Amino acid sequence: MLLSFFRRLSLLGFLLATTLTFAASGGDEEAETSLNRGRGPRWLNKLITESPVLRQHFVGVCITDVASGEKLYEFNADRYFTPASNMKLFSFYTGLHMLGDSLPSLRYVVRHDSLLFWGTGDPTLLHGDVPSRRAFDFLKNRPEKLFYLPVPCVDAFGPGWGWEDYNYYYSPERGPFPVYGHTVRFYGGPGKRPRVGPRFFNPMVTAALPGTTDPEHVRRAVTENQFTYFPATKNWVDETPFRTSPALLQQLLQDTLRRAVTVLPWRMPRLQDSVRILAGLPVDSLYRRMLQVSDNFLAEQLLLMCSSKLGFDSLDTGRVIRLMRRQSLADLPDAPHWVDGSGLSRFNLVTPRTMVALLLKLHQEVPEPRLLSVLAAGGGHGSLRRVYHDKNGTWFWGKTGTLSNNHNVCGYLRTRKGRLLAVSFMNNNHVVTTTEVRNEMERVLGQVRERL
Repeated sequence: MLLSFFRRLSLLGFLLATTLTFAASGGDEEAETSLNRGRGPRWLNKLITESPVLRQHFVGVCITDVASGEKLYEFNADRYFTPASNMKLFSFYTGLHMLGDSLPSLRYVVRHDSLLFWGTGDPTLLHGDVPSRRAFDFLKNRPEKLFYLPVPCVDAFGPGWGWEDYNYYYSPERGPFPVYGHTVRFYGGPGKRPRVGPRFFNPMVTAALPGTTDPEHVRRAVTENQFTYFPATKNWVDETPFRTSPALLQQLLQDTLRRAVTVLPWRMPRLQDSVRILAGLPVDSLYRRMLQVSDNFLAEQLLLMCSSKLGFDSLDTGRVIRLMRRQSLADLPDAPHWVDGSGLSRFNLVTPRTMVALLLKLHQEVPEPRLLSVLAAGGGHGSLRRVYHDKNGTWFWGKTGTLSNNHNVCGYLRTRKGRLLAVSFMNNNHVVTTTEVRNEMERVLGQVRERL
């Protein structure tokens, strides 16, 4: 009887100890979850957690004072997100470390009466928005015979890109020696054939069959340079990427230079060759366009130009990314999963606190006036022209990142008190419109501006 009592008492003690241990464990888990969900001002946490726009998708925020490095707010800041075009800030940082003051336009070797040249990835040759004639004038006026060498290069499309984007202006093919930005421009209107630039592509353009419609002004065949345009009720301008190849580049160069260009198989320069680089445009002319309007093509070619600095054998985006991760970016809080220059790939993954760490690095290494001048400015120009400003002017400079169901912003916020804050605000997997998310982000960051 007494033994049975002690057995029951022992069992009761065991159950009580187990319950307390479980409760303590649950409490620790809850505390950790709370830390990951939001750390900082309660009013800011409430704005985010109780927002009817933000509550159904994955949100991450990190805010840090630029001058002191003090972390002011974190919400899922250590979680990985699809960053979209926020990745262009990584490309920008890479260019700053590898390119110097000017773009490398092309490489060349002179052998007797021959000039052998090959690409560095410079995208500006006869580009419609960042045009350069330096390579054009150089090749047109050289007395030697011209021989083009197609240096090995990454695939035309990056890993994780959407294949159906081939027809859209924001997804031109990558390449070692781009011309015309790898796109054809069309200028159309009601009842007339569009004007085509460059005119070389004019014979490849046909009208759609009567009664045929399409949401796009121009549709290119998937595997060839055949373009169909559709009827319109208003004037329009559009860009469509063309398929690239060494043979097509030869034709385009001959058509514009008005002289013969021969394509030779790629061979590494000989030891006795003096390999020279033709300097191109100042780097900020590319950085500004790339960051302000979020130009994917310029971002991809930027990493290829950086690769050209590492050797003659190939243009390899991955080689540059590995080098930057191992050296200049080794101290980031969370290693980014980084696969392309533009952010078009959904394979890219990065945390909000890593984006903020990158912003701090940029501010430490680039004079503030120059840094803010190349970024999109709220209410001013580029992708932020309709948001983040008031009657007193711009209060946010940065980079947006948008893919379907994802919208992020990363940049610098100037508070009413004059503080400069580094901000990463990421939204993944939302089903409301991008406009709703953008407006809610502006509302939240507007309160940050007023109260921090």
